[in-house]
Amino acid sequence: MAIICVDAGTTVIKAVGYDDSGAEAAVARQETVVSRPAAGHAEQDMGAVWAAVARTVREVAARVGDVEFVAVTAQGDGCWLVGADGEPTGPAILWNDGRAASTVDAWTREGLAAAAFRVNGSSAASGLPHAILTWLHANDPGRLERSSAMLTCGGWIFYRLTGELAADESDASAPFMDLRARAYSPSLLTMFGLEWAGRLLPPIRSSHVAELSPAAAATLGLPAGTPVVMAPYDIAATALGAGAVRAGQACGILGTTLSTEVIVESPDLDGEPTGITIAIPGDYLRAFPTFAGTEVVQWTCRLLGLGDPAELGELALLSEPGARGLTFLPYLSPAGERAPFSDPLARGSLLGMSFEHGREHVARAVLEGLTMVIRDCLAATGAAPTELRVCGGGSASAVWLRLIADVTGLPVRRSADAEVGARGAYLVGLAATGAAPSIAAAASEHVRLRAAVEPDPARQTFYSRLFDDFLTLRGTSAGTWPLLSEMRSRT
Repeated sequence: MAIICVDAGTTVIKAVGYDDSGAEAAVARQETVVSRPAAGHAEQDMGAVWAAVARTVREVAARVGDVEFVAVTAQGDGCWLVGADGEPTGPAILWNDGRAASTVDAWTREGLAAAAFRVNGSSAASGLPHAILTWLHANDPGRLERSSAMLTCGGWIFYRLTGELAADESDASAPFMDLRARAYSPSLLTMFGLEWAGRLLPPIRSSHVAELSPAAAATLGLPAGTPVVMAPYDIAATALGAGAVRAGQACGILGTTLSTEVIVESPDLDGEPTGITIAIPGDYLRAFPTFAGTEVVQWTCRLLGLGDPAELGELALLSEPGARGLTFLPYLSPAGERAPFSDPLARGSLLGMSFEHGREHVARAVLEGLTMVIRDCLAATGAAPTELRVCGGGSASAVWLRLIADVTGLPVRRSADAEVGARGAYLVGLAATGAAPSIAAAASEHVRLRAAVEPDPARQTFYSRLFDDFLTLRGTSAGTWPLLSEMRSRT
């Protein structure tokens, strides 16, 4: 019997078929479109996302034979609204949407965001549901009136598969969950003036299993009644899939977001109100997902006229470490930044440029800037891991992995799986259906890692000094962000 796991990312939908031994037997991928109809907006057609899921699952199902169960993980946060008929009331508003940036800025200045962190363990961001709902209430109240449930991407796909409205506890964690109680907090709804939104919140589930509906079965070419497992959303599923299943183990996702995360036994609600804390089966995930990740690499490739990220790495090797004093702040998202600090006004910059710099120095500075963010987020977790497990598209770059090892001072190990988020859904599915005694036991049997990339002591020392300089320059640049925001508003 085979197992199919779906990982619905922001730009690519993946379906992976696993054989009896747990090996990847078939993979299907389908790109999806993120539309930006106005400044700061990031949306997706919900029907198109479901169609991509159906297409990839059908393709894999045709290649693997009988299917034991289907498990689903997907991009998190955002706002995927449906009406009483279960149909979308408009496009999905995504996790990296920035239209509510001014609202989040006000919450931060008023101390409201920090107060909420003491309950939900997550900093405020413009792509979280409370910010999006606030914006819709002011700008598109008719859509809210037409909506009867607010889902995430994973919840939307699970609904189309099973007909059941639900939210995995990882998706529900921010912004309305009392983390210690693992339940929605009425006080948080009141705090943000969103008491009216309580009717939109679906029931919270953990490692939930339902049955494939007849309609979905006909679409996918699978038997009705096939078990469907709702796994944690992608950054949590990816940590599990990389084998970070016990307290203190760390994972770094080098994808659309750079998410540096560590497994913890209990939430720390009294610390610095940054990052997010996600409820996962038996534990919590302390995560720092940035708004800008490999999109920065792609942007730089376009800027420098390079064909692909591999060329960027090769070009960066032509520069000495430190890029001859050139420093890059990689905060390019229109939504600002959310990890390891929260500032919707944050913007990127190249500092220290002169005629002495060439394309190779820009390439090196960009990769170093992104890696400094990884170290910054790792420090913010408060953990002291002995290694960093990495995955995502960026992990294919040997140049970047070497740089991460040197900057963090940790051995860096890459997953042997092509699709690590799907592997995490697979592990959760095994435990949820009783095919494995626990997620940790399933990981012990099925997670495989490549050889470690060890840090170079001399370069580690050099980059420790450079990291301090990076933080100093960022602090200085942050003072210009409000003025830059005002200048943008005038244009």
